Amino acid sequence: MSMQLESSQFTMRLSKRPQLGAVVRKAVLYLVVIAVALSMVVPFLWMLSASVKSEAEIFSFPIQWIPSHFYWSNYSKVWTELPFFTYYLNTIKIAVLTTLLQIITCSTAAYAFAKVKFPERDKLFFLYVATMMVPYQVMMIPQFMLMKKIGLIDSHWALILLGAFSPFGVFLFRQFFMAIPEELSEAARIDGLSEFGIYSRVILPLIRPAIASLTIFTFMHAWNDFLGPLIYLNSDSLFTLQLGMQHFQSEHATEYGPLMAAAVCAIIPTILIYFMAQDQFVEGISAGAVKG
Repeated sequence: MSMQLESSQFTMRLSKRPQLGAVVRKAVLYLVVIAVALSMVVPFLWMLSASVKSEAEIFSFPIQWIPSHFYWSNYSKVWTELPFFTYYLNTIKIAVLTTLLQIITCSTAAYAFAKVKFPERDKLFFLYVATMMVPYQVMMIPQFMLMKKIGLIDSHWALILLGAFSPFGVFLFRQFFMAIPEELSEAARIDGLSEFGIYSRVILPLIRPAIASLTIFTFMHAWNDFLGPLIYLNSDSLFTLQLGMQHFQSEHATEYGPLMAAAVCAIIPTILIYFMAQDQFVEGISAGAVKG
């Protein structure tokens, strides 16, 4: 009897050990996730705090997260001393048009690569996607010469047209198109739909997660782009937010308070875009994980 009792206790101890190991692993995972999240959130919180501080308080140590006096004048300085509203409209124009054009060009090209059969289709797709491995620094000068040749220097259209095409976007859409059963397209063809009708009325409604994902990536890239506007824009009336905020930096000094306030104002649209598309974005990431 005693031997049976001891064996049962030993079995219970063995069963508890895997459970304890799972709890420890989960706790370590949560700690790592929290640490990574804090490393990303803390700089944003510091920017938010610095935007309402005086210049002397911004770099004081230890950091005073809640200032003793809120300098809301930093925000008023952003909107009154600079044509910040013009910079905002310019950036919105470039980001929105670039995103819309990229969704159109990438989805149509991906539909052709996924659903239309033509000679050497897969090889052409491989060559097109391989251009993602070419560094931007290699294409920078040829693109500038091309834009200069067609007279688009110091114009928003240089940035919009160059950003309207994306091998990554084509690759992303094609992966979603390939997961859609071919029977849907065949049934639509039998019903008399053209290829464009199949693309617009059958396929596009099924890839909303991919559209949301590309919208977030493209909009954020176009909104935060600094090098492109620096190369192609010369007139102050055409500047984007990233170029306009340079006015708070001079050769000898930087106005960090207004600069942080401008950065806070500039980040708002990207946050709104993400929250508007986050459900579809998460669904798209989950679908990609399941396919993988």
